[in-house]
Amino acid sequence: MKTFYWLVKREFWEHRGGFFWAPIITGGVFLLLNIMGIIAAEVLGAQHGIQIGMSGKLQQIIAEMDAGNLHNVGTFLDLGMYGMTALLVVVLTFVVFFYCVGALFDDRRDRSILFWKSLPISDSSTVLSKVVSATVLAPVIAVIVGIIVGIAQLLILAITLSFHGVNVWQLLVLAHPFRVMFNLIGYIPLYVLWALPSVGWLLLCSAWARNKPFLWAVALPIATGLLITWFGIMGLFNLPASWFWMEVVLRGLLSVFFGTGIILGRGNMTFFENGAHDNWLGFMDLNQTYQTLGSTNLWIGALIGVGLIATAIWFRRWRDDS
Repeated sequence: MKTFYWLVKREFWEHRGGFFWAPIITGGVFLLLNIMGIIAAEVLGAQHGIQIGMSGKLQQIIAEMDAGNLHNVGTFLDLGMYGMTALLVVVLTFVVFFYCVGALFDDRRDRSILFWKSLPISDSSTVLSKVVSATVLAPVIAVIVGIIVGIAQLLILAITLSFHGVNVWQLLVLAHPFRVMFNLIGYIPLYVLWALPSVGWLLLCSAWARNKPFLWAVALPIATGLLITWFGIMGLFNLPASWFWMEVVLRGLLSVFFGTGIILGRGNMTFFENGAHDNWLGFMDLNQTYQTLGSTNLWIGALIGVGLIATAIWFRRWRDDS
């Protein structure tokens, strides 16, 4: 277990720029742009005599809000934190995608695999440490940074409005940052299962391809889908082209996107079908997202992902590019 911990830590050290600095820099740039926008609005307002204040009127609106309106304000603030995390998750997705594509290929390309194979470390531990780094370590960092940046964004807004005599601090307590963090971090175990097909396929291509693993990983399923579609158009074979595109191409390549399980999960489809509109962020709650565990799509994909990872381990052990 201690060896595995150091293997994961090694992955973090070697890919600190993508796992750690990419979300921090993205969040920092977003906050900087927000501050620049606020300053520009203040300057333009002062130059043209525009008062942001309407402070008395806005303060009166806040004071007259009933419980339902206050609940909606809290939901809107939570949505801001989810949205900030979603921005960082997009960055995370590209980091994880390209990390998996190069995870096993780069060791063979620079011949450092010879050094690692000389150590008493199994190929299984090496590959699994990369799986954990991609599906657990990277998402945890992105979610935590996203929540911090989201809270900072709310504080900047509150401070700005306070300068205009609007007391918005009483509204900020309506936000639920800990619940947002709990929902997002709690989703990570489900994300691990959902992402296994993509992670397994990318690692397999990384371990197998002699060169350009990215092209193999992307072009092979897409070319196969185009071929199946062409066969269907020509009437040669009655192949389920739409099913192949959805369940093989998209599922195999895009499951690494954090949150696709929430969007495509059966539990959330049931949530919307039941018309639960009083809490329109309720589909993010864990009691909704974890209903996806009842989906055969999830488990079939997870089993296929395990098989792909096992094949990647086999190639890692026996691949010889000399």
